[in-house]
Amino acid sequence: MSLRVIFLGTAGSVPTPERSLPAILIQREGEQLMFDCGEGVQRQMMKAKTGFHKKMKVFVSHMHGDHVLGLPGVLQTMALLDRERKLEIYGLSGIKRFIEAIKETVQFVLTFPVEIHEIEEAGVVCEEEEYAVEAVWANHVIPSLAYALVEKPRPGRFYPEKAEALGVPEGPLWSKLQHKHVVNLPDGRVIKPEQVVGPPRPGRKIVYTGDTRPFKGFVKFASGADLLIHDATLDDELTERAAEDGHSTSTQAAENAKKAKVKQLILTHVSARYDDTSILLEQAQKIFKNTRVAEDFMKIGIPLLEN
Repeated sequence: MSLRVIFLGTAGSVPTPERSLPAILIQREGEQLMFDCGEGVQRQMMKAKTGFHKKMKVFVSHMHGDHVLGLPGVLQTMALLDRERKLEIYGLSGIKRFIEAIKETVQFVLTFPVEIHEIEEAGVVCEEEEYAVEAVWANHVIPSLAYALVEKPRPGRFYPEKAEALGVPEGPLWSKLQHKHVVNLPDGRVIKPEQVVGPPRPGRKIVYTGDTRPFKGFVKFASGADLLIHDATLDDELTERAAEDGHSTSTQAAENAKKAKVKQLILTHVSARYDDTSILLEQAQKIFKNTRVAEDFMKIGIPLLEN
């Protein structure tokens, strides 16, 4: 089951020739989940060849322009390309009014339904059969959310050789055992799923901070993530400036990654002052070795754990 992260925009506040504004796309089994939607993201989607007609949800962390002003362009481009499938948008109070104002003032016609969900409380904000998206209040200068895409546990591995050894005939009874149902054999024996199926296998977890200072509760929220995508707007010499502006430094991001015991850390929302991001990488890797600095169009696959 594929799970791929594409960094469509990795800049902080101001775009640069190399970096577009914040937008992270997660592709999962034919569905696309976008976290934040900075200006010009539809062109980034074209360059990344992600497509505009797939099942899609957009999660906006907060109502600052660099995270939300890409929505009008995406909506119009999708309409011009005759999208018909529903688009879901999740965000804080104000996101619905923003979309409605754009539709009224720019005067373009949508060819598809847009379903808007305004988030009022932390917790599970979107639940599907195989995954959920959770949100927690971040610590920015305006109300802001951090998000986690959390796959639900998959059934354990089925061992056909164990079923055969127990005399369970191949066919519907195997399927029942795989789906956690007890099976009664003709000879009166009862076979339980745990006799032929391994323990549930954990799903994958991707955490995106949005814009935030370090905050209490984040380590628990991000615990054990396969991938942590963390605000690292500034380097350590500008720690006070980061706190004033509601952002994190590279070291603070790395400390969170280490405490949360994540597998991989990606630094993003990079200030335009850094033509060379080596200082951010060096500072973070002193604390958390498996760190990279995001670049536009960087792609990361998250493999399934088979055991």
